[in-house]
Amino acid sequence: MATATSLIPREVLFGNPERIMPKISPDGRRIAYLAPVDNVLNVWIGPVDDVESARPVTSDSERGIRTYFWAEDNRHVVYLQDAGGDENWHVHVVDPDAGESRDVTPFDGVQAQPLASSRRHPDSIVIGLNRRDPQIHDAYRLDLATGELELLAENPGFVPWVIDDELRPRGGIRHLPDGSIELEVDGNVLLRAGLDDALATGPVTFSRDGSALYVLTSVGRNAVELFRIDLESGDLQPVAGDPTYDVSNVDVNPDTLEIEVVSFLRDRVDHRPLTPGREADLAAMRSVAGGDLVLGNRDHADRLRIIGFTADDGPIAYHVFDRADGTSRFLFHHQPRLADYTLRSMEPFAFTARDGLEVHGYLTFPADGREQLPAVLFVHGGPWARDIWGYSSTAQWLADRGYLCVQVNYRGSTGYGKAFLSAADREWGGRMHDDLIDAVRHVVDAGHADPERIGIYGGSYGGYAALVGATFTPDVFACAVDIVGPSNLKTLIESIPPYWAPLLAQFQRRVGNPDTEADFLWSRSPLSRVSDIRIPMLIAQGANDPRVKMAESDQIVQAMEERGIPHTYMVFPDEGHGFAKPENSMRFQAEAERFLAEHLGGRCES
Repeated sequence: MATATSLIPREVLFGNPERIMPKISPDGRRIAYLAPVDNVLNVWIGPVDDVESARPVTSDSERGIRTYFWAEDNRHVVYLQDAGGDENWHVHVVDPDAGESRDVTPFDGVQAQPLASSRRHPDSIVIGLNRRDPQIHDAYRLDLATGELELLAENPGFVPWVIDDELRPRGGIRHLPDGSIELEVDGNVLLRAGLDDALATGPVTFSRDGSALYVLTSVGRNAVELFRIDLESGDLQPVAGDPTYDVSNVDVNPDTLEIEVVSFLRDRVDHRPLTPGREADLAAMRSVAGGDLVLGNRDHADRLRIIGFTADDGPIAYHVFDRADGTSRFLFHHQPRLADYTLRSMEPFAFTARDGLEVHGYLTFPADGREQLPAVLFVHGGPWARDIWGYSSTAQWLADRGYLCVQVNYRGSTGYGKAFLSAADREWGGRMHDDLIDAVRHVVDAGHADPERIGIYGGSYGGYAALVGATFTPDVFACAVDIVGPSNLKTLIESIPPYWAPLLAQFQRRVGNPDTEADFLWSRSPLSRVSDIRIPMLIAQGANDPRVKMAESDQIVQAMEERGIPHTYMVFPDEGHGFAKPENSMRFQAEAERFLAEHLGGRCES
């Protein structure tokens, strides 16, 4: 295990950002952003032309704020917070001028969800509460000034709701027992999507005149496209799409409700303008800085807009873009101390899996060579998500410590069309894991990685993959790091949060049914092969995790203890699905760094 004084400090990589997530006020005069107060992220607000004079307007002292937005009334800021990672979010409303902050949903064991806001009704927002039924969220109008809640509609089973610009609940997505869904508006079923299309179908916005609904779906296509549904005739008309890549984001003008830009995540993000004038705007925005453009919020006049640039080799840069003259003003970098260090490039790569499927991913090489390196397979969670190009603290950390970081968008990852997504059905611990092993073979065959020094590391599904790597393919890896990963697929599905119940059929069809396929799920569970573990293990778990319960880690740790299998088990009593508190994150990263250095030979910060 080597040490070095020139390493990028873990505090810089995994500590709180200096400033992040800026949002412009509706009147365009103020900027809000997240920044630490006593090492806890809070909302700060200052003049748009004098960011340095901003002051904190919230006083969270526990977990830090990570989700917030300006209300359309230009007076209030709304943010979410849970307790200890339990994901029972409370809605807090802040009046920065009055110095007042209120928890407007102070209900124990209840999850609140912001559902809709509208410039036409700036004094209210619509939120969902699962107070009546833990499985579904009823729709309430929240008066921002008084905190009064008015029930708008009890939920008949929609996840999510469809709410119009008048803040009226009009329908939603209904999940059926066979895993298919129906999109219903005003009592009429506008669209039916089978199992293969259900995960990729959802509402975007109504048209301004209310005659149509824009939706994303892969029905009748391979990749997710944007469609316009005529509410009277039910006609489905394509608006924008790509034969291979899903539409990943839709940029809606919040005043006109026009669709202005659609985005695709190829190896890097690709923005496509749809309305006149936006092509020139995008060109002007792209010229501001290098990296991939991120479109932030805008003021009511549609003149000023927050834009960001994420690069693989530097901090995220934020600017205010002025549409009137095409100019921009720099705001800040999310972590300016990164500029003091040389970061590594993230290189897209692709390979052919053993069954012929093309799989994409990213490689981040250390500075000291490209051959026979120790490597870490860093597996993303979800699994219905994907890795993207840009700044990654974990990828930079691994490369800086001397490892080749290998990220794989294995089958089941989103963005590559429904055939690629559905190729993962019932393949947890099967072909999904084959893709990861094939990626390892690819970098070994290319001479990049030393086959004797490869680790596997990930959280959530990535944690499950790490456990599968240690139990199903222990000869491939030298060590494994599992963060909040399930060890038993049967108990995982049986213990999902109640508000995931409408999605249960999706899990049962895509992963397996505990009631009818217990043996199959057991065969794909790392716990079933715990005796095959022959490599060092590091397992980390949040005690309050509502998605992957602590029992998932406890049971495999107990099985290892009974068999005398060496391991390290870290439990964080004040965390949930991942680590939000900086002190917990730093404690875990320090142990993970020591663990990887011991077993793979990389560098380690003192």
